[in-house]
Amino acid sequence: MRIMRARSIVPVFVLGLIASPAVAQTRPPACTSAEHRQFDFWIGEWEVTGAQGKVVGNNRITREFGGCALHERYDTGRGYSGASYNAWDGARRQWHQTWVDTGGQVLKLDGGLVDGKMVLEGESPGPGGRAIRQRITWTPNPDGTVRQLWESTNAAGEWTVAFDGLYRRK
Repeated sequence: MRIMRARSIVPVFVLGLIASPAVAQTRPPACTSAEHRQFDFWIGEWEVTGAQGKVVGNNRITREFGGCALHERYDTGRGYSGASYNAWDGARRQWHQTWVDTGGQVLKLDGGLVDGKMVLEGESPGPGGRAIRQRITWTPNPDGTVRQLWESTNAAGEWTVAFDGLYRRK
């Protein structure tokens, strides 16, 4: 009987800690540094056009987990979609993105703000097991649009454009 009462008290005690305004007020706010806001220019509902100005998809970027992450949801409307989480990693002092899409691609990128542009880089497996370098640069433009330039290395190790898109707010 004593064990039964102790078990029933523990959940009530834990619930009381979680719901207690005093406990909530003593926690320092997470993810409020200037670094956590560096990628905020990308937040919003976007229509994405390719290099020729043709609409290639829609993207929705939201701040989540108390401002600790940006969640991207991309959809072409033609069967291809993907999503990413982007977060400032304070321990490593850099931004990180993990992207996953309907083609099975998983892309992990790291980097940060360079001259007002968000630049993230990483590697992905290529033909014959050769590593392909990936670099994506997001540039906020004065008119409120955002350019996304995705480059990857070719067999000679030279950077080539994989995607050059322009984000316009809906």
